[in-house]
Amino acid sequence: MSDNDISENISTQALHDAFFALHHGLPRQGPGSDTTTRRLLSLCGPLPARPRVLDLGCGPGRSALLLAAEAGADVTAVDTHEPFLAELRAAAAARGLAGRVRTLRADMGALETLADGSFDLVWAESSVFVLGFDRALAEWRRLLAPGGTLVLTECVWTTDAPGPEARAFWEEHYRLRTVTGNAAAAVAAGYHVLGTVAQPESDWDEYYGPLAARAESADTGVPGMAEAVAGARAEIALRRAHGADYGYAGFVLRPADPRWRTREETAADIPAVREINAAAFPTAEEAGLVDALRADGDAWLPGLSYVAEAPDGTVAAYALITRCRVDGVPAAALGPVAVAPAHQRSGAGQAVVRAVLDAARLRGERLVLVLGHPEYYPRFGFVRASAYGIKPAFAVPDEAMMALDLGGSGAVGGGTISYPAAFGV
Repeated sequence: MSDNDISENISTQALHDAFFALHHGLPRQGPGSDTTTRRLLSLCGPLPARPRVLDLGCGPGRSALLLAAEAGADVTAVDTHEPFLAELRAAAAARGLAGRVRTLRADMGALETLADGSFDLVWAESSVFVLGFDRALAEWRRLLAPGGTLVLTECVWTTDAPGPEARAFWEEHYRLRTVTGNAAAAVAAGYHVLGTVAQPESDWDEYYGPLAARAESADTGVPGMAEAVAGARAEIALRRAHGADYGYAGFVLRPADPRWRTREETAADIPAVREINAAAFPTAEEAGLVDALRADGDAWLPGLSYVAEAPDGTVAAYALITRCRVDGVPAAALGPVAVAPAHQRSGAGQAVVRAVLDAARLRGERLVLVLGHPEYYPRFGFVRASAYGIKPAFAVPDEAMMALDLGGSGAVGGGTISYPAAFGV
């Protein structure tokens, strides 16, 4: 090894040590908040009484502590930096959570010691960039128990035309996609998107506020510290100047049920779709409704008529999304949803509904409405439409008219629903 190599190694180690010294003791190591953690958790749906959670890149463990305290979880918290893990162990003990939080010093890209199917939740807030979004989707899936959920937060473009300064910075450091781009990658990797969360500016403040204060008081005479402080300040300045171009978003993902192949309807499926709708409902009206909607160019949304195939290749279930409006603003209506009698209560219906909702999300739909069983549709994230000030033009039980905010922003306008003429309402 040459003198130059030795000098370079010492400089790299000094910068590494200075970076962690600058960040040591900060409440967060990336944009986030307890509110966002709770929102992500709420999108996961029902959990076991004592869920097993793997928190990857946990840092000082803000999320791990919340999940242990509020979800009653047994958390395995993983990080490569032992001082962060020591902080977490001390905080867990102080809160009476030592029996709920176990720390593991490990690389999130080398988790061979963890058994397949051993966690109900795999959680990674502000850390997936270390591995990369696509690699995480591929490598962490095996860790999920059946019905388990993967929760990630990731930096994303919030515009299709980011400015040159922001683009240059991120092209040098990390490849960003939009929320839709990451959702599409998740669906292509075999996941359903249970929900997304657009993180507010206050999540950045929770991270950058303490970091900026630490940078002001840092001793830049320490080897590597001047460079670490300069890097932090440049990042904060970029956010202040170009924050409209990028942001952080949460993704709540669940592996698709491998028993059911879901796909867009083809012309060859139409007779089977008609038979399923006729068999699944008391009258033939639903089958006629689908045919009428298919003929209505204003109502029919290409690519949003989906089937689930049984193992023998026959159509087992069907779900349709068409255009409706809320006070004139375009929205989407889910229904009918039908399952062949032989495949009811087998998961085929859930598979096809999740698939068509994924397709709607990827084509840019923001709001989906459904009139249906209030015991069934909340599992997909639907809530009472009245919570958004949305109502139909006819009388129905309030709990039966439901809405799903695919955008995850909560910015859903209220009003009266107008359905296509084929619905007859």
